[in-house]
Amino acid sequence: MSWMEKLYRTYEAGIRLDLKPEDRLMPISHTLQNAHINIVIDGEGNFKRAFVLEKTQIVLPATEKSAGRSSGEAPHPLADKIQYVAKDYPDFGGKKKAYFEGYRKQLLDWCESGQSHAKVEAVYRYIAKGTVVADLIAKRVLHADAHNVLLTRWPEDADSEPPALFKVLPKEKGALDQGNALVCWSVENAGDPQADTWKDQSIQTAWIAYDNQQANDSGLCFVSGDEKALSVNHPAKIRHTGDKAKLISSNDSSGYTFRGRFLDETQACGIGYETSQKAHNALRWLVARQGFRNGDQAYVAWAVSGKKIPQPLADSFWLMTADEEDLDEVEETEPEKTQTTIDHSLDTGQSYAEQLRHYMAGYAAKLDHHEQITIMGIDSATPGRMGIVYYREMVGPEFLDRLENWHRQFAWPQRHSRKLTDATGKKPKTQVFWPISSPVPKDIAVAAYGENVDDTLKKKVIERLLPCIIDGQPFPRDLLENCIRKACNRTAYSSDKHWLWEKNLGITCALFRGFYVRHPHRNLRRDYSMALEEDYAARDYLYGRLLAIAEYIEEIALNIGGEKRPTTAARLMQRFADRPFETWRTIELALQPYMQRLRVSRGGFLTNRLKEIDAIKAMFDRQEFTSRQRLSGEFLLGYHCQRHHFRHKSDLPEGTPESGESA
Repeated sequence: MSWMEKLYRTYEAGIRLDLKPEDRLMPISHTLQNAHINIVIDGEGNFKRAFVLEKTQIVLPATEKSAGRSSGEAPHPLADKIQYVAKDYPDFGGKKKAYFEGYRKQLLDWCESGQSHAKVEAVYRYIAKGTVVADLIAKRVLHADAHNVLLTRWPEDADSEPPALFKVLPKEKGALDQGNALVCWSVENAGDPQADTWKDQSIQTAWIAYDNQQANDSGLCFVSGDEKALSVNHPAKIRHTGDKAKLISSNDSSGYTFRGRFLDETQACGIGYETSQKAHNALRWLVARQGFRNGDQAYVAWAVSGKKIPQPLADSFWLMTADEEDLDEVEETEPEKTQTTIDHSLDTGQSYAEQLRHYMAGYAAKLDHHEQITIMGIDSATPGRMGIVYYREMVGPEFLDRLENWHRQFAWPQRHSRKLTDATGKKPKTQVFWPISSPVPKDIAVAAYGENVDDTLKKKVIERLLPCIIDGQPFPRDLLENCIRKACNRTAYSSDKHWLWEKNLGITCALFRGFYVRHPHRNLRRDYSMALEEDYAARDYLYGRLLAIAEYIEEIALNIGGEKRPTTAARLMQRFADRPFETWRTIELALQPYMQRLRVSRGGFLTNRLKEIDAIKAMFDRQEFTSRQRLSGEFLLGYHCQRHHFRHKSDLPEGTPESGESA
């Protein structure tokens, strides 16, 4: 129950934050729903007009039972579906069971209590007339056929397009039921600027006060330790309005979930109604506000005090770009260069590390030393059940340290792009840039298993990566090997997916670097530089550099000849990784005609590249150079660094394409 207690305290802290109305926490005894029809009445309960709402979510009063309803009768107190609010729904051939009487009685009880509200009473006076469907048909909001039966399909031979309601209601096998349309009410009174009942806080307060009077039997709340009215039906809709999965549920007396061990569900776990409402509302608020969603899987990290913290599953580049205002909180000298202007051939990551430290220090200055941070992951086991797949509690400095370590140790130049808008109205251009950053888990899943990786596998990858980010554990070796194999198999990427190979190559280099920083064997740990190490004589690294130079020579020669096709180095990359010595001879021989072409027009360029090849070969140990051992992922680091070196240190005339841009 620790997570419930943390969420409960988060709710108490969150309602004191100065937020916009749409960003505030949902009050207790309410639920979130998609509304489809807005009916406007006057203070006397007389119908005025109605119209269809499109993609409108409202917070409406709910009982404990109605908030968690999945089937059967459980009316919401005020706003509800046509099958609940319209007495004349059966008169127009409604397909669903009519629950008007239950809705009317519940609304009447509220109106007759001491916690009623004038607008609620106006709604009751109107629905008691029993003309809701008739009024809506007259205003062409609902639609019936010639026999006054509500339509389930719009006639194909109709002259007009389907009406608005038929576009917003969910369909099943091409048909819909207009009884599913949820009605919300506006009550117009002279001098009252707020006619919409779902935005009127006085109605919310009145309902909460009334609902508290209807409390169930009290018992021991396991979260607060106090005697409180206990919750029986805990809220659903944690991730979205259609989410039926619950974190806490006690099956009924027919499911034999707890019988045999306990006499009733409260003996297994008793949670106060107010505690449950506040905790679930806080979780819903956090997931919507700062959660990471991957299908049914959701992760969220938060400070119990409600203070803002960096999210662990975010990309460090976009994280720092989006939160630039946080950097101003620290009185330190900001680096002059931005990440997009750093020369990566010279910068070995110090600028990035400094900026990252500066960014984390901004948060550390805001958080108290004993600030409680919670990281929680939830996922659906079945459509109706949800489980906690990851949960950690830590203090603020520890959380920031772990996060900084992840972003620093797994940093490498990553391919990013963004749209550049044009003031002239032309089609926006895409700008590609390579900031130093750590890869995000969902991109790692794509790099390891391809872009068609299914959601289940992607979820598993994220579950395995959370301990690396939050707990500082070593990176899974099998994931790294998968990424290396995918990056080497360059021919598996079609020409229009070259950008994806470039992206996955950057991700693989980041993972290889991070893996060796955290290598399980301390004596094998190594911190690779993010810039080209020209004096590093490891065999695999040198072979990677040779491949990059060979590719560069052929690219330039092809460009001079006006040709655009993959280079020999690109086509043989997989084979080169498996048998580098034999494949290098093949690549060298294939380069001869391109060298002849370059000697005519780019003699200086060719001479410089040949000097580099000779220098690299001279650094090899002879036995290692001829070894038949396959290359490790280290060769990708040498290859990527050499490519970036050419990208930023080209000795070509202006206008010549950079390395890697033409393939």
